[in-house]
This record gives sequence, structure tokens and C-alpha cells, in this order.
Amino acid sequence: MHAFDLTWIRAQFPALAQEVNGHPAVFFDGPGGTQVPQRVIDAVADYLIHHNANTHGAFATSRRTDETIDAARAAMADFLGCAADEVIFGPNMTTLTFAISRAFGRDIRPGDEIVLTRLDHDANVAPWKALEEQGAIIRMVDIDTEECTLDMADMARAIGPRTKLVAVGYASNAVGTINDVTTITQMAHAVGALVYIDAVHYAPHGPIDVQALDCDFLACSPYKFFAPHMGVLYGKREHLAHLRPYKVRPASDDVPDRWETGTKNHEGLAGVTAAIEYLAELGQRIKPATTRRAALVQAMEAIKAYERGLSEQLIAGLLAIPGLTFYGISDPARFDMRTPTVAVRLAGRSPRELADALGRRGIFCWDGNYYAINLTERLGVESDGGMLRIGLVHYNTAEEIELLLEALNELRIGN
Repeated sequence: MHAFDLTWIRAQFPALAQEVNGHPAVFFDGPGGTQVPQRVIDAVADYLIHHNANTHGAFATSRRTDETIDAARAAMADFLGCAADEVIFGPNMTTLTFAISRAFGRDIRPGDEIVLTRLDHDANVAPWKALEEQGAIIRMVDIDTEECTLDMADMARAIGPRTKLVAVGYASNAVGTINDVTTITQMAHAVGALVYIDAVHYAPHGPIDVQALDCDFLACSPYKFFAPHMGVLYGKREHLAHLRPYKVRPASDDVPDRWETGTKNHEGLAGVTAAIEYLAELGQRIKPATTRRAALVQAMEAIKAYERGLSEQLIAGLLAIPGLTFYGISDPARFDMRTPTVAVRLAGRSPRELADALGRRGIFCWDGNYYAINLTERLGVESDGGMLRIGLVHYNTAEEIELLLEALNELRIGN
């Protein structure tokens, strides 16, 4: 067993060496997209130099492209814990979710119900709300505003005999809450409903096992876990075969190809495989493993443990700042229910003012609603600039957190 080697980890990411106005760049913008290891950059370049072609041709570069796609599918299958033919690629989670919702909508009848939540990113809301046009009834699950957690009693009330699908986030991209998706899946399946999980925000922070979850679909975005801008969808094979996608006629009707009509981002897929290999190497450095899947689980468990320590430091420091409002779970005893992503407001400063001031110091944080608009409306902050979001990943450091806390203390009114 080896220690979590932060020096080795940070050395893998060339972007971390940047400076802004003489300050070291601090990337607390991870929930919007992470930086990538050098091997990802190299893999993208190598594909474009040596493999660049479209698929299923009778020549070398086309065959190499086919191999690139197969390798990426196998890599993501190991990451998610599923079969390779249950992995679908697309430009992003939002586009993939719209594709599934349109196909799902072909079987919707007036009065069928779909359960959504106020905690979710709109990419797991709008595609399903669009089915209201076909007569679907939307049930919206509320939250506990004190800790920004799902109201599970309200979830139980919302799921009923007419429920056809429950769409829920694995973790909130705005406030970091990890939802009890296992229980929600069991509740949905008890009435014969399908479950669609948005794991975009959770994926960089902990291991995923779709078999253990027993979810029907799970979507994520590799650019949130150290890969290029891509989207990935897991679907149970039976659903991928049963639902009817919108596709061009010459495209294959086999699973999973029938869901990937059009040319894929092949260089992006080469980068996806490289990102998974980076995580697998991280896992192997912590403890030797006999399979890539086992190495990935070890890596994600180690990342989860390291990030918990960062969360404790960050949240304790934020709560000590006068005039700061904190949104989400703040009790360290319950940090297993959150990721290291937090949202705050500071009295007298708009979230945009804070983000701008921090950005000039080289500290990158998002402001606004981050597309979790139902949440910001529910919290009463949407009309006033939303919140400042601070999102950590495993390449961040305790020293960077101290820089942020020092800056926020200096920026508060009346300091």
C-alpha cells in the first residue's frame, strides 16, 4: 500500500503550472470541467497523426479508428462496471439525454408520470419535461432547503403506479449533495418504472458500479473526470435494444451503434481511454490490482478519501468567515453524503463580483446557477446572481484552499 502521491498526481497535469497576474493558477472550477493529464493530450495528438479516419473502411487508419472506439468502450465499461456494448458515446450528457428522452417518449401515453427533482442540473430535467407535449405528467420532488438534500418522503409520494421513469442526479453539481440513488432505484423499480441517473458530477469523486445500483441508465461526461469534451451513457442492454432511437437509415441497428448515429469524436475517444488509464495507474500505485476495473475502484476510493479531508478543511474555513452564507451539508459527520463542491454567498458582494475578484488572483470559481436553475430558484438566489461555486478535485491542495480562504476574508465587506 502506497500513500496518495499528490506530487506525482499534479505532475501529470501540465495546466496546473499556469500563472495569472503573477499568482499560481488555482483550479476550483472542476465541476464545469477538469484539466487533463499529459497522456490525454498525447493520445489525442497521436490519434490525429496516426489513426485519423472514419470507421469500417478497408484501410489501415480506418481500422485503427475502429480499434480506438473499441478501446474507449472497454475503458468506460471498466469505469462504470458494465459490459462494453452497454456504453454509448456522444458529444455530452445533455445531448445523450435528449436522445434517450425522445426515444422514450415514443412509448409515452397521456397520463403517464415522470418524476424529476429540484436538485438536478437542467440536463436531467428539460429533456423529460419536453414529454409534457405528449401528455406526460411531471412530478417534481422538493428539497430540504437547510441542507439542500432531497426530500425522500416527497420522493416516496411522487412515485406511484403511473410512474414510468424517475430521473435523478447521483450528486448535485451545485451544492455537492450525494443522493441515495440506490434507494430511489429500488422505489422506482417497485412500481415498474425505469431510472435515469445523471452521474456527471459524481463521477470524478467516487467509484461507480451500475450493476450494484441496478439503474436502467446512467450518464456522465468524461471531461469532468480528466478527459476531453465527451459524453457517455450506460444503458441496460435490454432497454437499448427495445427503445427506438432516431437515426439515419444506413446506420447499424445493432446495440450500441444504433444510438451513435453520425461520426463520433474519435480523437476525443482516444483521450477518454488515456484518462481511464491515468486513473488506473493511480489505483495501481496505491495498491497493485489484477484488473483495470479493480485498479479504477481503488483509485476512486483513494480520491474520495483524500477529497474528504479537503472538504473538512474548506468547509470549516468557510463557516468561520463573517457574513458568509453556506448552502448544503456542513456537518463533517455527514460528509459521506457530499462531494467537495460547495456553494456560498458573501454579504455585500454578488457571486459575479467574487468570481471576478478571485479570478484576478488566479483562483478559478464559477458563479451563477450552473444550470441547476430549479435549485437556485428554490433557494431564492436566482434573481440575485445565484451562488459562488467552489469545486475541488483530487489534484487540488490544502495550500490552495488556504489561498482561497485568505482571499475571501479580504474581500468581505467591513474587513
